[in-house]
Amino acid sequence: MKIIILGAGQVGSSVATNLCSEFNDITLVDTNPVSLHSLADKLDLQTIEGHASSPEVLQQAGAEDADMIIAVTHSDEVNMVACQVASTIFKTPTKIARIRSSNYQSHPELFCSAALPIDVLISPEEEVTKYTQRIIEFPGAMQVLDFAGGRVQLVTARAFFGGPLVGHHLRELPEQLPGIETRITTIFRRQEAIVPTGDTVIEAGDEILFVAAPHHIQAVMSEFQKLDRPNRRVIIAGGGNIGTRLAKALNKNFRVKVIEHNLERAKKISEELDNCYVLHGDATNEELLTEENIDDTDVFCAMTNADEANIISSMLAKRLGAKTVMSLINRASYVDLVQQDTIDIAISPQQATIGSVLAHIRKADIVKVHSLRRGAAEAIEAVVHGDVQSSQVIGKKIEEIKLPNAITIGAIARGNEVIMVHHDTEIKAEDHIILVVTDKNQVGHVEKLFQVGITFL
Repeated sequence: MKIIILGAGQVGSSVATNLCSEFNDITLVDTNPVSLHSLADKLDLQTIEGHASSPEVLQQAGAEDADMIIAVTHSDEVNMVACQVASTIFKTPTKIARIRSSNYQSHPELFCSAALPIDVLISPEEEVTKYTQRIIEFPGAMQVLDFAGGRVQLVTARAFFGGPLVGHHLRELPEQLPGIETRITTIFRRQEAIVPTGDTVIEAGDEILFVAAPHHIQAVMSEFQKLDRPNRRVIIAGGGNIGTRLAKALNKNFRVKVIEHNLERAKKISEELDNCYVLHGDATNEELLTEENIDDTDVFCAMTNADEANIISSMLAKRLGAKTVMSLINRASYVDLVQQDTIDIAISPQQATIGSVLAHIRKADIVKVHSLRRGAAEAIEAVVHGDVQSSQVIGKKIEEIKLPNAITIGAIARGNEVIMVHHDTEIKAEDHIILVVTDKNQVGHVEKLFQVGITFL
């Protein structure tokens, strides 16, 4: 697929890295030659220096025969105009744009073929907010991902000593949880992916991926770790776009405090946020955190624009007694450095966002993609079309489908029903299949598996 990416910032760089690894023809456009040269040295792509919304620059980038344009510059307006130019002049089939401002997002009528022809809106701020909110709502979870309209979720949780199932065979789980439907799809043990069977023994330190209905998640997690009380007290460091969005999302069910170092910004968001306590101060100030009872805080979220400030404030909050600390980190190298040892959960805006793009470049009917383990793996929701003659999976039981070890089917959404699959579960037309791919090189196998044969009309 020929794809033009407009903007070589954090999001654009992450998108380019992911798409180049899948053998796409990528052209990257930006006004910063240093950023372009740096990425060109690392990735197999073409670079164009120029303004993203310029017809001349887009033509130079090959917009005339591009399959997709992804506009992720720092300017909403530039992204919108670039999509308009791509549609009007070059008839580009698919236009994806990053739109940060909630003022634009609140008017969906703007983004249609009759107005601004943008097919997909992506908002890293909104994705990070939802991602963080779900983790806060499920104490002990490292990742909570929605599928089938939220009816089933994929959860990552770590097993600890003291968990009822730790040291026991996985086959004992149904006995431990009678009446609760769940499926363990994958276990990561010492960075290696394990396809679990009934004979698999859970070890402390295992990263366990399982699918379940939202109301069953806490019960399943309780088998792998001792669950603390529900989260109630949250401190958010940083009153920027993400911090403010997160405070608004949490303030109905949690006691939320926001720490903002800019006085004018603190005053402004204090007027916007109902039932939230807004403090003017520095989140790396030990005295301030102590005064605000950090030792009685369930979750500390560092959401400023500076990675270093987020890491330092999170480390300090953890040392002072915060139960769980989360840090927003843009640099991928920092994520690997601090995750688990220093900070409980490192949140990458790029990884939270990339799934919105990946779902639109897949060759089968893929409605949802979530990036896992910093892009090395994926969780996918694919729709089955066709009939017994044209489909490789319709009418077959799970045990009859030849899948690489790197691919595990976890659940099926069929109409209003969610089915946790077993070896004898049969796949039907229009099923939504939720699966985990632990080796991204096998994504092509998933695409082929769910493509409809030419005999289907």
